[in-house]
Amino acid sequence: MNIDNYLESQYREIYPHLNIEYIDLYKCFELQKLQEIFATIHHLCVENYKLMNQRLPTGKFGDHFWAEPSRKLILAINTALGMQRTLKNTEYAFEIDDYYREVFVKSEEFLSASHGSQIPPNMKKIEIYYTMPIMLPTNATKINSGILEKKVALKLIGEGSYAQVFSFFDDYYKRKYVLKRAKKNLREKEIKRFKQEFYEMNSLSSPYIVEVYRYEDDTNEYIMEYMDCTLDKYIEKNNASLTNNDRKLIVNQILRAFKYIHSKKLLHRDISPKNILLKKYDDVNVIKVSDFGLVKVQDSHLTTINTEFKGCFNDPSLVTEGFQSYGILHETFALTRLVYFVMSGKTRMDNIKDVNLSSFVKKGLSANLSERYQNVDEIISAVRVL
Repeated sequence: MNIDNYLESQYREIYPHLNIEYIDLYKCFELQKLQEIFATIHHLCVENYKLMNQRLPTGKFGDHFWAEPSRKLILAINTALGMQRTLKNTEYAFEIDDYYREVFVKSEEFLSASHGSQIPPNMKKIEIYYTMPIMLPTNATKINSGILEKKVALKLIGEGSYAQVFSFFDDYYKRKYVLKRAKKNLREKEIKRFKQEFYEMNSLSSPYIVEVYRYEDDTNEYIMEYMDCTLDKYIEKNNASLTNNDRKLIVNQILRAFKYIHSKKLLHRDISPKNILLKKYDDVNVIKVSDFGLVKVQDSHLTTINTEFKGCFNDPSLVTEGFQSYGILHETFALTRLVYFVMSGKTRMDNIKDVNLSSFVKKGLSANLSERYQNVDEIISAVRVL
């Protein structure tokens, strides 16, 4: 089924009753047409359940309900329930408020499109929602936007072992943000690591570190700034057109980021092009480091023996040495590989034709740890001749 065509058909069906009085309750949905459909469903429910309430509560014999409002409620209910089923596994998926789902199911049992409806005995008055939405995004979160708390729709943009990553639009600030949410099946130790990632990033203050804003303990999620793409996607898309100067501008930002991180006595330990993000401005591309879930304080022994080996650019010797042995020389190893990736657009390091780049890689990846770059400053100096 073509979802866009389906939404258009639902919009046209409900259009004769179009009413956007309650559209502010549905601003959490990005699609304007969806907002208008839901606002109209909401309006039909308010106006016609108000009329039904004139006959409620019923006694032991029930009561009659007029034909015209019955037909309008049937339209609203059928549209809401039908759209929920059809859109279930799409980006437009939504839920129906628990109370109103019960109301809709109960109403389906007695509403009739002709000659009016027979309201069943002992039916209570319907609660009318004036300030609360009936339809809710399946993926949603509450945010403080301006002076108001409201729900916003979330769009899934990524998923890893521990968390899902969503984007959302805040119409108060007119900006996109990202929400990172821990998966529900995580162990306590994994939740602790997820929280650590937030608090480490929140403690850092650098233009080259992704900003994070708030941690919600109830849902184990936090909000962070929106970035346009990952470094690997950017290089993949632009590799043919990037000049040597373009590449060095990217590299220098990355190295400034890690010089700052190391100045705070931290090791990132999960260096890869997927964890370096890029934000595009009119006149410059800004690089920022993310994913601090494996961060470690230098010279500490807090890493457990079974900490997962991650980071596609990590020193393979860590597999046998154990990830708990990760130190600054393993970090410079990964940074050497990252610099090579940016400068060449490649991950394979065989047959490097550029003499300076070949020498740079040979030193940074040396099996003899004493021959490697001992810190980021040494890498910065070496990059100048590339």
